Amino acid sequence: MRADQMAFLVTGASTGIGRAIADRLVAQGHYVFASVRKQADAEALNAAFGANGQAVLFDVSDLDAIEAAAQTIGDALAGRTLAGLVNNAGIALPGPALIQPLDEIEQVMNINFMGVVRCCRVFAPLLGADPSRTGPKGRIVNITSVSGKFGYPFTAAYVAAKHAVEGFSDSLRRELLLVGIDVIVVGPGAVKTPIWEKGAAVGGNKYRDTIWGKPLERLTQSLAAMDQEGLDVSVVANLVEEALTTSKPKTRYAPVPNKLVNWWLARFLPPRMVDRVVGKNLSLLP
Repeated sequence: MRADQMAFLVTGASTGIGRAIADRLVAQGHYVFASVRKQADAEALNAAFGANGQAVLFDVSDLDAIEAAAQTIGDALAGRTLAGLVNNAGIALPGPALIQPLDEIEQVMNINFMGVVRCCRVFAPLLGADPSRTGPKGRIVNITSVSGKFGYPFTAAYVAAKHAVEGFSDSLRRELLLVGIDVIVVGPGAVKTPIWEKGAAVGGNKYRDTIWGKPLERLTQSLAAMDQEGLDVSVVANLVEEALTTSKPKTRYAPVPNKLVNWWLARFLPPRMVDRVVGKNLSLLP
């Protein structure tokens, strides 16, 4: 890492949005620490980044591993600040809220929300909460989702986690005014990644014989289509790079395809009207 390079940490960087963010930052001349959970992914990232980045192995649900990674990154920074933390790691496991296994809901909350909390706490000293570090104060970018503002059926755990990250980010940003670390949210709509396809594969057909079987199947098909037809990951990556480096970042970015339908109408129409539209589309109406 050169002395003139800003250094960033991106969690969940093996594929999808996280990998695109890491690639974008490296392409812009920055240094990237990229968190992954598998050694093979670490080796692939190290080969791709060369002298401009390195993979760090940790799971955001493992506090000890996060702390070990912070020690490694802190040593590499040699007394300088980390320019930014991008909390991207997450999973999606769809299911009916009343019967989805509690361990699945806890897993989603543990990774998507508590993982953000853990990383913010552990890496804050590197971002400049530790006054002994030299250089500009870093920024935290938390990747949420349109789902943090809009609750689709059968995604309650994911929605709850992303909504929690939204609220946590606002509170944390105001607390960190004291030390000069900014907190920014990027909440994409549908993006071309396999996150929902992976989640549906884990769920399989275990809800088929319940009253929610058919509506859930329709939602799964819809989510799979969004995985294929959403924004390219580069759109999100470019916005994240802007949020990390521009002199006057927004507090929240919302890259959403077809924004009128997928963002504004859902936010400003009466909730009962939105309920009926969603219910009709998914065969949820009596």
